[in-house]
Amino acid sequence: MAANMIRPAEMLQHELHRLRKEWYWFLALGILLILAGTVAIGHSFMATVVAVKLLGFLLLIAGGAQIVSSFWAGRWSGFLLSLLAGILYVVVGGMMVARTLESGLALTLLIGAFFLVGGIFRIVAAMTLRLHHWGWMLLNGVVTALLGLLVLAEWPDSALYIIGLFIGIDMLFNGWFWVMIGFSLRSLPEEQ
Repeated sequence: MAANMIRPAEMLQHELHRLRKEWYWFLALGILLILAGTVAIGHSFMATVVAVKLLGFLLLIAGGAQIVSSFWAGRWSGFLLSLLAGILYVVVGGMMVARTLESGLALTLLIGAFFLVGGIFRIVAAMTLRLHHWGWMLLNGVVTALLGLLVLAEWPDSALYIIGLFIGIDMLFNGWFWVMIGFSLRSLPEEQ
């Protein structure tokens, strides 16, 4: 019975070879993400507006679903809390759609604060814990805290472009990741 079992390494190799035949889809996804990221970086104000509006619409949809599900579930102990959460989602989502620029201001301030506080926590953790390769954690904390300071120092002007810029950079790096995955799959030898 043990001889018939497939080892995880063999299963992984088999899956990789199956994916090898579809390598061009990974490449296409990567190229699309690179193009979209480049456009988002080039038009970061519009990317910010679109991202904030999209988040607002998603909150509206989620809030509506939460409200409907709270009534659909019938009488239960969490009814009021579920209903209030749905109403909160709808109100915040509606405000984000109606007041996109003001919402972008608030979100940018929140992003800057998160980066600054998160960076400081990483610096403190790296210097107190001194885990293996703690220098990378320290560098991560310093870069994150500096990004937070830059965002906050330029606020409110940074609110016009920072969200779109960050989204564009993320899409660009994800795109290159998928391009490299596609080329790596293509270079795999044929399965025997």
